[in-house]
Amino acid sequence: MCAAAAAAMSMGLASPAWSWTGKPVKLLVPAPAGGAMDIVARSLADQMAASLGQPVMVDNKPGAGGQIAMQALLAAPADGQTLMLTANNVITEIPHVMKPAFDPLKDFRPLATVAKNTMVLVTNPALPAKDIKELIAFLKTKPGTGSFATYSAGTVSHYAGMIFNQKAGLDLQHVPFAGSPPALVQVMGGQIDIMFDGLSTSLPQVRSGKLHAVGVASGARTPLLPNVPTFAEQGYPEIDFTNWFGVYVASGVPGAAADQIAAEVRKAAATVKFKDRILAAGFDGTVEETPAQLAALLKADYERNGAIVKAFGIKLNQ
Repeated sequence: MCAAAAAAMSMGLASPAWSWTGKPVKLLVPAPAGGAMDIVARSLADQMAASLGQPVMVDNKPGAGGQIAMQALLAAPADGQTLMLTANNVITEIPHVMKPAFDPLKDFRPLATVAKNTMVLVTNPALPAKDIKELIAFLKTKPGTGSFATYSAGTVSHYAGMIFNQKAGLDLQHVPFAGSPPALVQVMGGQIDIMFDGLSTSLPQVRSGKLHAVGVASGARTPLLPNVPTFAEQGYPEIDFTNWFGVYVASGVPGAAADQIAAEVRKAAATVKFKDRILAAGFDGTVEETPAQLAALLKADYERNGAIVKAFGIKLNQ
């Protein structure tokens, strides 16, 4: 092979990588500006842009349980220029109750995790309960009138509440809201007893004393609230729900391009600046998994949540 042909072949092999890093990248977010997903997305976009030397533009597309952003990702050219950052619940929880026109496991490819939003059970500080045992004892003194808030029906906030209701032998009424902030207002005001919420939105109120955290719904304690025991430590290992935030592409994106994007995402997420920003916002870091491991995690979460939806007959209007 002549030198010119070898050079041409080398350029041809390199062109897919160059076509990705040489153009602006769009990062879709299925949530409004200012929310948990948006905070993570903008922090990541800043680091990726600095590394790539190209703009990484966050495009918020909230609504329809994430389906608007997911449809936009599927409609974009499969060249890796359009990515999506989302919490895993958009892939593994909401499709069970909204029945999308796509397959959440086959049509999307997870590339890398960048942050984790630990679930925590919070109460009004005036409620006489320091831990789960005391909370259950108190709630049993008000049969038929206790309640738990969620940031939406058909989400992990709802699932955790239903399982807690069952395992603790309670009869709490579910009160869904459109997001965490309005739900937390009701818990802080004492109108609703408890709520399972992501730590990123509850942490400021816990630290200020407006909410009391009685249990962490994950396999290990969070360094953000090191003195709050997990549900497993308090006798309820079934209540283990943590949302992780990751970057996805459409499944049609070529493997080589997806691998390069995954490497860039992991590189940005490993920077001290990114880690400091998400920690300050109330997120935990994540353990690095390969795309294949993430796909397996998604499938396991999807199947587990599907079983929960079926067992409790969960619907969006419930």
